[in-house]
Amino acid sequence: MRLQEFWSRLDHQFGAMRAQSVSRDHLFSELGGRSAVEAIDAGVPVRRVWLAICDAYDVPPKER
Repeated sequence: MRLQEFWSRLDHQFGAMRAQSVSRDHLFSELGGRSAVEAIDAGVPVRRVWLAICDAYDVPPKER
């Protein structure tokens, strides 16, 4: 998954305003207690970050 696709999916799933909050304010235990943005900056694969968000927010499997 490319970073551009990640942001597109995040915006589609949560809306532009909430997507920014989800990516910056929520700390994910699956990502070492980091936010999505911090995890991506630390080199965690974007797909893994996306799946952690999907798990935390119960995103339906067909939209993952």
